[in-house]
Amino acid sequence: MRIVVSEFISLDGIVQAPGGPEEDTDGGFAHGGWSHPFFEPETVGGAFADALTKAEALLFGRRTWQTMAAAWPERAGDPFADRMNAIPKHVVSHTLRDDQLAWHNTTRIPGDQVLVRIRELRATEGGDLLVMGSPTLVRTLLRENLVDELRLMIMPVLLGGGKTIFPGDGELRSLELVSTVTSGTGVHVCTYRPTAGK
Repeated sequence: MRIVVSEFISLDGIVQAPGGPEEDTDGGFAHGGWSHPFFEPETVGGAFADALTKAEALLFGRRTWQTMAAAWPERAGDPFADRMNAIPKHVVSHTLRDDQLAWHNTTRIPGDQVLVRIRELRATEGGDLLVMGSPTLVRTLLRENLVDELRLMIMPVLLGGGKTIFPGDGELRSLELVSTVTSGTGVHVCTYRPTAGK
């Protein structure tokens, strides 16, 4: 399976709480919901719909999974929501118990087994393993060179600080730009893949 990461991201590289004011206020982050003025259904929404269509399973960190699990089941009846609810989901967590995995078709990956289990998933035959949000998990995947494709919805806003997906380990990682399209709201939807041998 290919690991594909899809993120809303600001010009200064922040991915924290794009969806709502109370989504993630860690560190005093006060700009939750910042993606809304730039979202439009055709280009930005289409990029997420395309990623979900090609996905065979979803992979989340705990916080993102809990946010999604609280939102998507009640939206049944919409094709995107129905796909989100039906598709197999994996959540990485040290703290969730299996009896807390109420969102349909969810499997827990214990935090202390994350790299072993994700490498096993990546080695299996299948479509894409799609990661949305989950900045801590994505940083780990990028650091370990386990991301096969990075889809960034780069929004024309500076947030001045917050959570990022990029490792801070000083290692150079080269990417190639595979495609780009710009929405009418100024969002650059860019797809990157690691450069072979880097």
